[in-house]
Amino acid sequence: MVRITRVYTGTGDKGETSLVDGSRRSKADIRLEAVGTCDELNALFGLCLMEIGRLPKHGDGGSRSTVQRVQSIAHQTLPRIQNELFDLGAELACPPSQIPEQMAVLSDNQASTLIDEMDAWLEQLEPLTSFILPSGQGPEAVIHLARTVTRRLERTVLRLAESEGEGAVRPIVLVYLNRLSDWLFVFGRWVCLKLGNDEALWMPLGRRGPESGAGSMIRKMNQNDDDFEQL
Repeated sequence: MVRITRVYTGTGDKGETSLVDGSRRSKADIRLEAVGTCDELNALFGLCLMEIGRLPKHGDGGSRSTVQRVQSIAHQTLPRIQNELFDLGAELACPPSQIPEQMAVLSDNQASTLIDEMDAWLEQLEPLTSFILPSGQGPEAVIHLARTVTRRLERTVLRLAESEGEGAVRPIVLVYLNRLSDWLFVFGRWVCLKLGNDEALWMPLGRRGPESGAGSMIRKMNQNDDDFEQL
């Protein structure tokens, strides 16, 4: 049982902190960067959960059953992954050889669950014919942000493994993060579909035509503002 009576200790005032095994490291250490990025990603999952929870369940046409489905799935999956990310952060806070025996760590089961959920969503999704811009009309925009931070965490963990050498990170950690990024991509698409939103598709430069910018529109707006003030 965890019992925290005081958050501040003063032991980190000089820019150092303790790993799980008690050893001290700089807060700028790459292992601590991985732990911090994992915490950042966990907070983004909380933001995704909040945005999905804010979706209106009723519209002009009555109850929106699709919103309720999205909320139901989100409340079943996102908190579970938040707990897994907390487990992962604790694991990253020490070399694998120093993980306490009583600490539960991620396994193939968690990665397999992500795959199973992705497969279930993909049964309803049309194949992509273009790349998707990280945008959206609803919570899918935040889901895309979480996806990009997952990739950053993956890169950080990989740098940690390359920096500290063999045995610095368990292989399943990189597998899990790779699956999680894909999971977020598919989840974002599924949410977009269920909410009836349009995906923002990337259009190659050669097909976008001339781009003169919005300067003329801005100046026209400015002129309209000046004309209005003179009335």
